[in-house]
Amino acid sequence: MPQLRVDIWSDIACPWCYVGKRRIEAALKQFEHRDDVNIVWRSFELDPSAPPIRDPSVSYVARLARKYRSTEAEAEATLKRMTDAAAEDGLSLRFDQIRPGNTFDAHRLLHLALERGRQDPLKERLLLAYFTEGELMGEQSTLVRMGTEAGLDEAEARGVLDGDAYGQQVRDDQAEARERGINGVPFYLVADRIGVSGAQSPESLCHVLRQAWAHLSKSANSAAATEAAEQRG
Repeated sequence: MPQLRVDIWSDIACPWCYVGKRRIEAALKQFEHRDDVNIVWRSFELDPSAPPIRDPSVSYVARLARKYRSTEAEAEATLKRMTDAAAEDGLSLRFDQIRPGNTFDAHRLLHLALERGRQDPLKERLLLAYFTEGELMGEQSTLVRMGTEAGLDEAEARGVLDGDAYGQQVRDDQAEARERGINGVPFYLVADRIGVSGAQSPESLCHVLRQAWAHLSKSANSAAATEAAEQRG
């Protein structure tokens, strides 16, 4: 039986992507074939035009209010709802100390981590660093440190960030997202056939995994039967 692949487009600067990561993990705990699931984190920048490090004098609340043309009180209420929702999934979002910036280099490092079999640990480390620890994701030294803590070779991580390696892979991920009509994250693509948008409940995600597994099993059984018939002559 081939593995069930789940592609997830997300950004490390997206709080719902952090929640979505916890929920797919919870869904996998309910899924009978979780050992046969392969998750691939795909690149999606919420703000590709962001500078490496944003002006620290502007608070996250003020920036959110400006982006959605709301009052700061309304932005505060939005963040509280988000913080409360994340807490239910065991996450602590510290919007008071987040230091936003460009995430392109973080996505490049995640592509290196995919090749080295350390993508999920790095994704987890980056999300924690950004949303809970107030780390600067647009700073190369921070990314190298996060990479080594997630199991990457320090020299290799630094070499990637010093150049432009994996930049095309990031752009390709984002181009595919546009082609598929993905304009919000997290977005789950299960077995290249079932798309799920948003941080859905673990139960909903598990249901989709079971649907995809049933289809995969049926296809595999059909292929095996065809091969057996051909061998019989």
